[in-house]
Amino acid sequence: MNGNELCKEAVKAMENAYAPYSKFKVGAALLTKSGKVYTGCNIENASFSPTVCAERTAIFKAVSEGEREFEMLAVTSSPCGVCRQVLTEFCDDDFIILITNGDGYTKHTLGELLPHGFKL
Repeated sequence: MNGNELCKEAVKAMENAYAPYSKFKVGAALLTKSGKVYTGCNIENASFSPTVCAERTAIFKAVSEGEREFEMLAVTSSPCGVCRQVLTEFCDDDFIILITNGDGYTKHTLGELLPHGFKL
């Protein structure tokens, strides 16, 4: 799967977002090294703290299905710091993150977006 196709999956996932408070819908599509794609959307909550981002939804879905090796992530917004740190748990600094608005994308590495991620 190429970057454009993965970005389309992220945009499609955005349609399922539950964002009644911020009105800011986000979608993500995570490509695993095995070739599977896991999508996610942001899911808000009235108390905000339990809100989960699209990227983490996709990552947690993949991990819960036994996937641990990821190839690339497409997301319709720049990942927040928490999502970047979660990615650091599973991915190296050269992991590719595509940020799309539906009309093309910019390509970044995890190391560029989180240069000093915490690892044990």
